[in-house]
Amino acid sequence: MPTPVRMPQLGESVVEGTVARWLKAPGDTVAKHEPLLEITTDKIDTEVPAPAAGVLLEIMVAEGATVAAGATLAVIGAPGESLSAVTPQAGAGDASPQPAAAMRPAQDDSTRPSRQRPGGRSFISPVVARMAAEHNLDLAAIEGTGLGGRVTKKDVEAVLERQAGTLAPPETRAPVAAEVRGELGEDDVLAPLTAIRRAIAQHMVKSKQVSPHVTTIFEVDMTAVVRHREENKQPFAQKGIALTYTPYFVMAVAAALKAVPEANSSFHDNGILLHQRIHIGIAVALATGLIVPVIRDADERNLQGLARATNDLAARARNGQLRPDEVKGGTFTITNHGTGGSLVATPIINQPQSAILGVGAITKRPVVRSSRASLLPSADDAIIIRPMCYLSLSFDHRVMDGAQADAFLTVVKEKLENWEQ
Repeated sequence: MPTPVRMPQLGESVVEGTVARWLKAPGDTVAKHEPLLEITTDKIDTEVPAPAAGVLLEIMVAEGATVAAGATLAVIGAPGESLSAVTPQAGAGDASPQPAAAMRPAQDDSTRPSRQRPGGRSFISPVVARMAAEHNLDLAAIEGTGLGGRVTKKDVEAVLERQAGTLAPPETRAPVAAEVRGELGEDDVLAPLTAIRRAIAQHMVKSKQVSPHVTTIFEVDMTAVVRHREENKQPFAQKGIALTYTPYFVMAVAAALKAVPEANSSFHDNGILLHQRIHIGIAVALATGLIVPVIRDADERNLQGLARATNDLAARARNGQLRPDEVKGGTFTITNHGTGGSLVATPIINQPQSAILGVGAITKRPVVRSSRASLLPSADDAIIIRPMCYLSLSFDHRVMDGAQADAFLTVVKEKLENWEQ
C-alpha cells in the first residue's frame, strides 16, 4: 500500500512549512529514513526523511509551496502502484488517509452566504497572528491562498507590500522589479532572500527599534583557561568530546547571570520579567545565515556536559537537524564573532532577551603587570605576553544601567581569569 509523506509538525508553534528543495525525483528509489526533501520554516531549515522504503511515485507539493503540518507532500510505494488510496491533503496529526470529501463539511447551497469563508480559514498560525497584531491588520479582509483559504504569512506580506506602495508618493511607486533593474549593473545578480535571511533581517531591525542598545567592553586574560584547555583536550577527546573555548564562556556567563539576574530577564511594559532558569543560546554561523540553538539549564552542567552540549547543537545546526523547540526559549545569548578573527564587535540583542555577549578572538598581546597598585610607571612594571580577549556586552538600557552591565562582565572576567576545575 502506498505510504504518504507528510509535512511534519516541527514543534508546538510551527504549524506550516515551505518545501525548499526535493532531493529525489519521481521514479527514484528511496530507503527508509533517507533524506527526501528539505523544508524551511520561520525558525529553522531541516530535512524530511522517507517514512518507508520504495519508489517515489509522485510529488504533490512543488518547491517553494507552503503547506500546513500534516499535508501530504509525496507518495512512496511500489512501481506502478495505485495512488487512489492517498489524499493530497490531510489535517495535522491525521495518521490515516481520508477521502477528500471527508475533509469538507457538507453545506446546503441554498443556505450558504454569498461570501462564505472557505473551510480552514478560521485557523491562523502564530506567525500570521503576530504580524497582523503588529501592523493592525484585519485578517478577515485578507484573501487567503493557503489550505482551505487559510491566510498565510505570504498573504500578509503581500498586503503589507501593497500598503507600502499605497502610502508612498506617486513618483516613488514604481514596480519593485523595475526599481531593482535600475540599480543592477551588467554583471550584477539579484539573489532572492531566503526564509532564514528574511527572518534574521526582520528580527534584527525589530531589536534595534525596540531596545535602546548600549555596549560595554572588557579585556580578559585567558591564560588560566588556555592552560586548562591544553591540559584537558586529550582526556576529553578520549571521551569523544572536542573541547573548545565556548563551554568556558558558557560556564562563566551562567555564574554571572546568577550574580546579576537583571541580565537574565525580559522587558515588559508592566515590569521586568526575571527568568528563574538559565537557558543560554549559542549563535552558530551557517552558510545561509545565523541560528541560535539553546542550552537549557546551562548553570546545572559542568564543563564536560557543556562541551558535549555545544558540540551536539552546533553539529546538528550545521546539518539542518535541529528541532524548532531547540532554537527558542533562550534567556541570554553568546555570539563568538572571534572565530572569524574579529577582535571587537557590538552584537544586536536577541529579542526578547535583555543582553548578548560578544566574544572576540583570543590573541597573544603584550600587557603590563606590576606588583604596585599605582598607575604611575615604576621599576616593578613588566611587559609580558598573554592570550587576551575582548568581551563586549550589548544590553537593553531599559533593563540595566552601566553599573549592572559592568558588574556582569566583572564576574565573567574573574571566572575566566581565575579558572580552576
